[in-house]
Amino acid sequence: MHKTKRTALEKKGWKVGNAEEFLDLTPEEARYVELKVHLSESLRSRRERHGLTQTDLAKMIRSSQSRVAKMETGDPSVSLDLLVRSLLALGASKKDLAKAIAA
Repeated sequence: MHKTKRTALEKKGWKVGNAEEFLDLTPEEARYVELKVHLSESLRSRRERHGLTQTDLAKMIRSSQSRVAKMETGDPSVSLDLLVRSLLALGASKKDLAKAIAA
């Protein structure tokens, strides 16, 4: 957030913070959420680069389009295992996974 916008909001009585503070997450929980978000973003990006639809990917991993949509939006019901397996199905290497995690 731009400093000027933050200052304006605070002057009007708004409290400005981050998701970690708002949700009262521990540092470990916040890192876990970040990890899932990075993997989800990587999955969507890789799928689009391959010119695949969510339905195409769902068929590849024997799942449903709605499940792929949940994976790409970081839905809490999606496991890290499913995200990683889906990335591998799209040809991601260990190095690619490491880059996604480190992003």
